[in-house]
Amino acid sequence: MTERVAMMGPATTRRPVLRVEDDQADWIIDEVVTELPLTIVVNDVEIATLVTTPSDLEDLVYGFLVAEQVVPGAEAIRSVAFDAEDQIAHVEADASVEDAGARMFQRRYVTSCCGKGRASIYYESDAAALRPVEGGQTVAAQTALELLLRLQQRSDIFRRTGGVHNVALASTSGEVLAVRADIGRHNALDKLYGHCLREKIATGDLMAVLSGRISSEILLKAAKLGLPLVLSKSAPTELALALAEDIGITVIGFARQGRLNVYTHPERIAL
Repeated sequence: MTERVAMMGPATTRRPVLRVEDDQADWIIDEVVTELPLTIVVNDVEIATLVTTPSDLEDLVYGFLVAEQVVPGAEAIRSVAFDAEDQIAHVEADASVEDAGARMFQRRYVTSCCGKGRASIYYESDAAALRPVEGGQTVAAQTALELLLRLQQRSDIFRRTGGVHNVALASTSGEVLAVRADIGRHNALDKLYGHCLREKIATGDLMAVLSGRISSEILLKAAKLGLPLVLSKSAPTELALALAEDIGITVIGFARQGRLNVYTHPERIAL
């Protein structure tokens, strides 16, 4: 059944596919995830076009604009209106955004990570994330494993289509506070960020639980949320771990089948 989860259209659709199994071929009706290009326009200035799953789009707009420093904070956003026909999010904000697109996607520069001398290249908006993430409560290893199972249980669109990434915001005691899905992991995290901004949720003692790889981009998104722990059933990349080590984020990967790997800052893991 097609599920409408946003004014921009359905999150899934159904179509005939030829399924081949054990030398048998049959036509079946399968469910497929949908995607759309959403153009974000702030104060009549086109900022970016995001290819996204059409769900929780207001969360996505808030999270993206604040994470990329197009606006200084959620309080600067006065209104968000969606044009379904042209697939545009029109945002009115108390912010000057004339050069935001050029600043975000054209101008890059070299900086050292937290002053420790390792040169890396980032977008300008990433620099704000390169500050220490301090504090954060400990999480039991068993709780971390259980959180991946809870994320899977709440990943309805993935179970039906296999076509999205899921990210959960969770407490270290094992409570899943929110789940967002998208074809892009970075979009899913921006949706969570937007949810936290709109609901004024403090994130200093929370964690991100992901279904996919922890890349440097995902690590930076988590840093912008101020999350001290990132947990995934999949693998991290080397740059993500280098950033996590310097910034102070605990990265847990390959959390499945009763085991997990703690790559950085293991002091937040209780055995």
